[in-house]
Amino acid sequence: KIKPGMVPEVQYSAAWLMSLPAPKGDAQWECLSQAIYFESRGETLKGQFAVAEVILNRVDSPLYPKSVCGVVKQGCQFSYICDGYSDKMRDPDARALAQRIAWVMLQGAPRQLTEGATHFHTTGVRPSWSKRFAKTAQIGAHLFYRQPGALPVTVTVSTKGS
Repeated sequence: KIKPGMVPEVQYSAAWLMSLPAPKGDAQWECLSQAIYFESRGETLKGQFAVAEVILNRVDSPLYPKSVCGVVKQGCQFSYICDGYSDKMRDPDARALAQRIAWVMLQGAPRQLTEGATHFHTTGVRPSWSKRFAKTAQIGAHLFYRQPGALPVTVTVSTKGS
């Protein structure tokens, strides 16, 4: 079991996540849980972790708000914020996974899936910014990109092949 403050060795499996204690957290944890749930619950677990990475990469960037809730609620950056639908997480299994992913990521789990991505979109759309930003990964139905100038000086990005 993971103890608070310990950086976990992530396993991208529902069994591993569900073996963790039911997490409880603050408003930042709740914001990250909701964003994972609404933006990626239909994706693989790696896809859900990747969405969490994007949000945390933005928090660390000088170009975005310095809190998870600030990033998630900034304008309509995340579609579920402005879609007019309820933000109640109704699927208990997907909610439990999203909450555990959020908790693990907020404990400092490595961000190794998106190579510093700050943006993502589904393969069904092509936002104008996608032509200007470096594509870093595709996981499931999401494409991930890094905005130029978005990384703080202390972040290093892997240069492994794509």
